[in-house]
Amino acid sequence: MQIAKHATDAMIARSKIMIVDDNPTNVQIVERMLDWAGFANVESTCKPLEAMNLLKEFDPDLVIVDYHMPGLSGTELIRLIRRETEPNFLPILMFTADMTKEAKTEAMSAGANDFLTKPGESQDILLRVCNYLHMRQLCQGLGDKNRTLEDMVHERTLALEKSNQEVVERLARAAEYRDDDSGEHTMRIGELSASIAQVLKMSEFEVGLIRLAARLHDIGKVGVPDNILAKEGELTASEFELVKKHVDIGLDILAGGQSPLLRMAERIVASHHEHFDGTGYPNGLAGTEIPLPGRIVAVADAFDALTHNRPYRAALSRDAALAQLWKCAETQFDPKVVEALEFIASQKAAGTSAGTGAALATAA
Repeated sequence: MQIAKHATDAMIARSKIMIVDDNPTNVQIVERMLDWAGFANVESTCKPLEAMNLLKEFDPDLVIVDYHMPGLSGTELIRLIRRETEPNFLPILMFTADMTKEAKTEAMSAGANDFLTKPGESQDILLRVCNYLHMRQLCQGLGDKNRTLEDMVHERTLALEKSNQEVVERLARAAEYRDDDSGEHTMRIGELSASIAQVLKMSEFEVGLIRLAARLHDIGKVGVPDNILAKEGELTASEFELVKKHVDIGLDILAGGQSPLLRMAERIVASHHEHFDGTGYPNGLAGTEIPLPGRIVAVADAFDALTHNRPYRAALSRDAALAQLWKCAETQFDPKVVEALEFIASQKAAGTSAGTGAALATAA
């Protein structure tokens, strides 16, 4: 009676137990024993070949399997069950009249958790059934806790990413109000850079990073004097040297960032003033030595600057701006990036959204 009370005291009494034995008499004996112990949720089959269907339909918490069965042996069935249920812990007990060492070795090697011999002592069998069901519950509890922890980590990660995005947006605002009167320049650069990245078949993740990180391309200009940024005439050599320092200032601001977003922003700041022929700054990189995000932002930045009013000149038309970019392809700009921008411009001219659609996916 202690076994029966032990089984019915907890959720273990509601556990689902599956029996597979080709002998109906053996099945009845086990079912009566389990019923006496308080287990009411029991399913069985005398047809081993149908056992896997029952397994999927019933989803048991413990399986009791005979060893010698026609069509599909107990060890073969155990292997099938293990392949179907891994990595979850499902207790499988081999219950057989074969007491040989070879049978036990084969059963345990196939994945049985225990080896019980018929007819066996009811109390011993029930104790083992209860113990394995408790182990099953513990494993499921650990799995639930792990999932809870994973959910917590995921939520914290999302919160951190959102925080990083907010930092980027606020830094971008600080920079953009020094770059044009509307304060929209950096936002346009982000969207255009993302569209170019899509055309060049960068991953969705990278496109998303570039959309935000590109807005920080000139964050270092917060350290450049207003009279130089707003100068209407051509800069002197010494003034241009001061402007060039905005790259170092931007890198100092972004240094040490650990998130993918801030690292992407750092790469863009460091490389979007490099020229395709190696004559740019700060490191004189050339060609594909320049990170692709930097090459993309360089073209997007130049196009936006050309098509909007600046203190030193009026805005150009879209076609005139593209013509200017093509004049500088191979020297200042990557021709493939200019080509991608031209494709986007043609799609917009035709009334197609450049940020979405199958056309972007096939235009690289």
